[in-house]
Amino acid sequence: MSNTVLSSTENNVQTLTLNRPDRLNAMNSEMLEALCQALDNANADPNIGAIVLRGSGRAFCSGDDLKDFESQARSEQEAFEFIESIQDITRRIVLGEKIVIGAIHGWAVGGGLEWAINCDLAVFADNTRCFFPELKWGMFPTGGATYLLPKMIGLVKTKDLMLLGEVFDAFEALEMGLAWKVVSEDSVYETAHQAAERIASISRDAVTDLKKVLNQVNADALEYAMKLETAATVKGFLDPETHERLREFVG
Repeated sequence: MSNTVLSSTENNVQTLTLNRPDRLNAMNSEMLEALCQALDNANADPNIGAIVLRGSGRAFCSGDDLKDFESQARSEQEAFEFIESIQDITRRIVLGEKIVIGAIHGWAVGGGLEWAINCDLAVFADNTRCFFPELKWGMFPTGGATYLLPKMIGLVKTKDLMLLGEVFDAFEALEMGLAWKVVSEDSVYETAHQAAERIASISRDAVTDLKKVLNQVNADALEYAMKLETAATVKGFLDPETHERLREFVG
């Protein structure tokens, strides 16, 4: 496995750590491929009862690595393949067999925030800061967030967050219903891992069946939303105005 994702196991819990701390764990193709494989392995392992997803360094995940944007958007096919690799992570978190608990700290931005939304339960550190930057750059949210987030926090609030792109903190996420718990940064991983251990100790079949009933009953709607998200994101990737906006931002 690539060192962009680290994996460890303790008490039947698999911890997957995004490991590009110098880029605030921003997504690139290598990390997406590694995370997809790690989630597949954990979901298929009969000894694993739950998964914890976290980030190394100062952030959970800062979204797409914009320094790679030009290479991601060289053609419609390359843009499609990159966006679908992001959507594949959502499929494995939301529709996979194992419960995934997010240990979220620092920045959770764009696709990183969408992965936090994908988790079955998300523990936020009190220093977490989140926002959706996509629309102001001419891009589009992914990760099934256009379907999942309104179910969590309501349609109007979803439009507010995605259209205006304003930063919100962990306590606002808790009040909205996006975060499960807010704890100190020092205890965010321990809290997530303890919850995962509790889940791993109960009936695997019952847990799997519960996740299927709650999540897979809506799988067709989620897939349809992601299909529309991918099309809109590819369109944005190919728009010259998006390239200009990102050049100004990245410098």
